[in-house]
Amino acid sequence: MNSEEISRVVRQVITEQLGKPQPDGSARPSPSPRTVPAQCKGALLTGPKSIELREFPIRDITDDEILIRVEGCGVCGTDVHEYKGDPMKLAPIILGHEGTGEIVRLGKNVQRDNSGKTVRVGDKIVTSVTTCGKCPACLYTPGRLNLCEDVSVQGLIPDDATHLNGYFAEYMIVRKGTSFFVVNDLNLNLRLLMEPTTVAIHAWERAKSTGLLNFRSRVVIQGCGPIGLLMLAVVRAAGTQHIVAVDGDEQRLEMARRMGADHTINFRQHKDQASLVEAVKTVTKGRGAHFAFQCTGVPAAASNIYHFVQRGGGVCEVGFFVDNGSCTVNPHVDFCNKEITLVGSWLYTVQEYPVSYNFLRRAQGIGLPVEELITHRFPLDQITEAMEVNIRQEGLKVVVLTK
Repeated sequence: MNSEEISRVVRQVITEQLGKPQPDGSARPSPSPRTVPAQCKGALLTGPKSIELREFPIRDITDDEILIRVEGCGVCGTDVHEYKGDPMKLAPIILGHEGTGEIVRLGKNVQRDNSGKTVRVGDKIVTSVTTCGKCPACLYTPGRLNLCEDVSVQGLIPDDATHLNGYFAEYMIVRKGTSFFVVNDLNLNLRLLMEPTTVAIHAWERAKSTGLLNFRSRVVIQGCGPIGLLMLAVVRAAGTQHIVAVDGDEQRLEMARRMGADHTINFRQHKDQASLVEAVKTVTKGRGAHFAFQCTGVPAAASNIYHFVQRGGGVCEVGFFVDNGSCTVNPHVDFCNKEITLVGSWLYTVQEYPVSYNFLRRAQGIGLPVEELITHRFPLDQITEAMEVNIRQEGLKVVVLTK
């Protein structure tokens, strides 16, 4: 072996040993705190279509907080809506909630993540929701804390003296009460996909609550953006064989086929709703789907979805995380006469993050190309272009990298 090979082996052994208990059964020692600069760059949304890269001081954290060096963050549709018009009136704000980073400072009261894993400086983490613990949802429906009346996530927290609340910055402070998970053994791509994957996992759990899904179910996924494609992957990994994907972009439909759809339909090739509905029925034995997931966030598409489902079928609405307007439905035709079971899906619960983690491992194991959903990568100083690429619907998942 040459000197380079010997060094590589030594580094590998040291890395493996740091991850194992010591011979006496004690935990591995925590690494020394990383060197942290006095300030860092952050992308501040100051108003509609106005993002400024500024320098922000990095304050000392409290005993209940974590400081992470951000590695990257996906651009979510919610980020784009805020960028386009600030509908939630959050500006000025550093956005970014589909992120991941490395712990560089750790408050002394933070010892374990929300799955019970011991936490140390150097761990790679992802964050989930923060809940108030006081509202009726928190007090009386502990299994559905995503319905907290004051729920928040890093990256959608109104600005304050800290500024470093979102992942579109070089460093971020994980606030007291924010749920988080150590995910050292996932690569960067999978860590960047954890948050949107958990959106799909929650929708799957909501859909299962109807009792209408099983191995023989014929399922329609409407909308093949990142959420729709992850939804498709979750449905496929769960064992459903008959999946129809509907979208208007051939690149996205091709990825849907790679994710496991056995039929794809381009709605742009159909002159009206009746033609599109007939196309769906043609590939679902003339009856329509047993279940459909609406993942577009487009009101007209929300109107279409009920026509894709057979009598006694079900629908899960996944796509509307911001108010994109109203749609027209006919209560008699669309709901009552068909006896549709409709469920909405909002965010996710803390408990679903470990499920999402295991799904990503499972998806890799069965050959689903989830990592290839990331098609565009931009440095932090090109975040405006990242937003515009997303708006133009070029590619699939756009991410901003900070390292």
